[in-house]
Amino acid sequence: MLRVRSPQDLGAGIVLILIGAAGLIFGQDLRIGTAARMGPGYFPLILSILIVLLGLIIGGRSLAIDGPPVERFYFRPLFFILLAIVLSGYLMSLVGLALTAIIVTLLAAFARPQVDIRETLLLGAGLALFTVLVFVYALGQPLPAWWGR
Repeated sequence: MLRVRSPQDLGAGIVLILIGAAGLIFGQDLRIGTAARMGPGYFPLILSILIVLLGLIIGGRSLAIDGPPVERFYFRPLFFILLAIVLSGYLMSLVGLALTAIIVTLLAAFARPQVDIRETLLLGAGLALFTVLVFVYALGQPLPAWWGR
């Protein structure tokens, strides 16, 4: 009977196989073409096959090489980081780039167990200044820099 010696590798292999299989399923409506005249589905097909093969290799390694056990899952970091990402898109048009950078930095900071509000506010202010200077003024991106603008 086969014994899993590296549960982390087995999990990673399964995830890669699922991602590759999803690529194969969602890309099956695209025309593939040939290597000389590639269609829009050629690269996704090759990439999905390579991802599945990589998943099989990593999953197979889990049966041959000892590895660490699967670590405990922490919900808090996932929740606050995803919340910060979703809110950044929503807040940009409402409060501008500068305030969005500060709010998102504050939210993302709560992914850690201990949050130093002073440190986080300083980081948020620095990121706000940097993003406004780079994206709005230096690159001329059509982003609202400030609230109401």
